[in-house]
Amino acid sequence: MARHTLVALVEDRPGVLNRMASLCRRRGFNIESIAVGHTETPRISRMTIVVEGTSTMVEQLRKQLDKLVVTTKVSDITGEDIVARELALIKVKATSTTRSEIMQIVDIFRAGIVDVASDSVTVEVTGDEDKVDSLLRLLHGFGIREVARTGRIAVTRGVSVLAAMEKATPSRVRRQKQP
Repeated sequence: MARHTLVALVEDRPGVLNRMASLCRRRGFNIESIAVGHTETPRISRMTIVVEGTSTMVEQLRKQLDKLVVTTKVSDITGEDIVARELALIKVKATSTTRSEIMQIVDIFRAGIVDVASDSVTVEVTGDEDKVDSLLRLLHGFGIREVARTGRIAVTRGVSVLAAMEKATPSRVRRQKQP
């Protein structure tokens, strides 16, 4: 079984996330990560869902998600040329003697310190999941107090998913854009 990244363009209204997650649950998929946010198009949100399964299983899930009335388009972008990132905030124990060492590690990863307290620092890192995991392993020795991760967000290189979709199925897109 492999990890698949699905991108769904959905109506921006209450209950959509719950419908998508419930469908994944009913189909027996564990969602490894899910991230949702507004798009460049009013009233359309972009949902990036990472699940594990065979290509056949994930294709069936994609088709089921695509059938939901609130869904404009669902694509499996796993095999495509994509840009994928994750954001993490990591609160690390820090003393006056360890703070400079933590700062050096943070600099190596091109991350940043976004908050400093008397007993901790909060690090912000953006990159692929391996980069975030590597930084976490290095900071583990100092003592990690808290971690918040967004999960994967991704876009395909080149033409946007929405632009490609508007060319392929203009009637459905127009229907979704109306108030």
